[in-house]
Amino acid sequence: MDPVTTDANAAANARTTAPTLDRARSATPPESPLAMPTQSLSRFDRKQRHKPTRPRLDMETIAARVFVFGGAIALTAYGVNEMYGVINVGTITTLKWVLLVLFAINFSWIALAFTGAIVGFVSLLRAQRQKSAPKSLREQTAVVMPIYNEAPSRVFAAMLAMIEDVEALGLGQHYTWFLLSDTTNPDIWVAEEQAYLALRERLGDNVRVYYRHRPKNIARKAGNIEEFVKRWGGAYEHMIVLDADSLMTGECIVTLTAAMEDDPDAGIMQTLPLIINRNTFFARLQQFSARLYGTVIGAGLAVWSGRQGNYWGHNAIIRCRAFAAACSLPTLRGKPPFGGHVLSHDFVEAAMMVRAGYAVYMLPSLRGSYEESPPSLIDVATRDRRWCQGNLQHMRIISARSLSFFSRQHFAAGVMGYLNSPVWFAALIVGMVLVVQSAYIRPEYFTHEFARFPDLPRFDYERSLDLFLLTMAVLLAPKALGLAYALFRAPTRRACGGGLRLVISSIVEIIFAALIAPIMMVIQTGSVLGILFGRDTGWTPQRRDDGSIPLRDIVRRHRAHMALGLVTLVVALMISKSLAAWMSPTIAGLLLAIPLSWASGKLALGMAMRRMGLLVTPEEGVRPWVAARAADIETELRAAESAQTNSLLAIHGDRALREAHEEMLPASPRRARGEIQPERVIAEAKLLDARSIEDAVAWLQPAERMVVLHDRALIDILTRLPKGAAEPGAAAA
Repeated sequence: MDPVTTDANAAANARTTAPTLDRARSATPPESPLAMPTQSLSRFDRKQRHKPTRPRLDMETIAARVFVFGGAIALTAYGVNEMYGVINVGTITTLKWVLLVLFAINFSWIALAFTGAIVGFVSLLRAQRQKSAPKSLREQTAVVMPIYNEAPSRVFAAMLAMIEDVEALGLGQHYTWFLLSDTTNPDIWVAEEQAYLALRERLGDNVRVYYRHRPKNIARKAGNIEEFVKRWGGAYEHMIVLDADSLMTGECIVTLTAAMEDDPDAGIMQTLPLIINRNTFFARLQQFSARLYGTVIGAGLAVWSGRQGNYWGHNAIIRCRAFAAACSLPTLRGKPPFGGHVLSHDFVEAAMMVRAGYAVYMLPSLRGSYEESPPSLIDVATRDRRWCQGNLQHMRIISARSLSFFSRQHFAAGVMGYLNSPVWFAALIVGMVLVVQSAYIRPEYFTHEFARFPDLPRFDYERSLDLFLLTMAVLLAPKALGLAYALFRAPTRRACGGGLRLVISSIVEIIFAALIAPIMMVIQTGSVLGILFGRDTGWTPQRRDDGSIPLRDIVRRHRAHMALGLVTLVVALMISKSLAAWMSPTIAGLLLAIPLSWASGKLALGMAMRRMGLLVTPEEGVRPWVAARAADIETELRAAESAQTNSLLAIHGDRALREAHEEMLPASPRRARGEIQPERVIAEAKLLDARSIEDAVAWLQPAERMVVLHDRALIDILTRLPKGAAEPGAAAA
């Protein structure tokens, strides 16, 4: 055997068997385990429920629910009755009945959004001003940020800005900060460690900030949080859960913590994050829409949900022991997309928390909670595909034992958020088929005994126009209410460029939302069908900055949408010009799919809108300090870090980094006899065959690099390789 190999194995065995706990604690605190038993969907012992100290319902919540659901039912009944009048001309055929059912499903959805927006609008008008941040706290809170293949400069800058903002309030001693990495890219992993070491050096010993990398990202984000709770949850009363794009002001963080301390029945408190830092055209549309209309809709949701609300997975505070006792999710039987780990875990965790007797509610008036959004239409569609699969999984969970009615309603709303697209698509097809029948199919006389007239699929077109106007009014009402509220509030109106620019911005948003809607309808319909036929979406990191996508990729993604729009236009014109005019918004969106998608990711177009004072939000006029500070730190970190970190070269060339990396690794598990790990065997063989570090860099694939970086014995072999030219023919790294 090669003497280098013998020495490396001996050294590695010595380090593996030596105590490593004290060294590992430099990056993670002493463990404080909290049991987190897996919950059952088919069984629940009501005797174990938390006994609340205050009523779950109040009169405001009851009144809001009566208005929202009663009003939506009444409005839907009226709309369906009008639709029945439209089709009740002559004989009502089977296709007409199908069209009526599809219309009822779609109209009920927008009716519920309409009544909810009214409640939100009234709630905002009555809302009191936010109180100042508390001066003291009693308990310890962990702030956890799960990260997955993100740019380290970005997430570490956000974390540092939040830490500084909390420290400035004099309450930093109540918080411990965790970066929980599930990163699978070896270069990003090592860059995270370098950024963490720099962050710890910068903050000193007074701030408790820790970093942990999970060798296997089992159950994705839900598993990441669960592993944290099981290892350290016992040391903290609460945890504030962030996303990698989250930002929260210090005032928001401590106010949220104080609210949790004052409500012993609260299990989860959810903030209403606002979108910031977006500059591409599509992202600015989303940012403006969320700021104006999302505020009204979110406020309405908060009122009628009451203390049986929902959770969106980030920018929220959670009671650790309640979460541990109630929210460990089971693995669903079967294979993905409907089996396996729960993707949209946040809805389920909220439902489990309510089932366990704890309150889950939103604080929509709490300011200082922020997030970001995807930069282009294609990026949104990619994220949407994953959300679609997660929400459709809820069809297997909605019947779980002892869930509250409103938890089931949240599940149903999430499912219908995606099923509505194929329902809308089907309604368009059925409507076109009926018109084709009316225009081209020869009527059959005497289809009924003693019939004096033929059966024709006719419509009451005058009544249908009235129904169309009603539908548009109900659909656009939440936007109108959001605009009215922004115009009513002078600070918001001025920060958005004044009343005229605010109105123009709303018109721009409505036009482009109408054009993009049919594209998303077709995309979501394809996603639903793909999931129903068993296609798993996987899990890819989200792009956050540049929205530009090569034109050839845009054409490839949207050419089918344009072809569908062209076919629809030709068919509609063959039938009648009035039908083509009726369907023009849908047809126009599909025909313009490629240029719309191209424009959506253009930074120049978004910035041009900003220079004109359009699609501007208040947070751009007066930028939150924490956002400005995070941007400054990110610029600083990007300048300091290398353009591209090669994990193997970094570990090989930096002894201090290598030692810190090994200290952060968990203890090596003992290998069972006969257990062979193919990737490790291949990685070790390549390392033993390499004559220089350049050979190792050239030969080891990303998965093999991860194996090496997780294994102290293989790291030892790696570090013993000399520097030198790679062998002729070796591929570049």
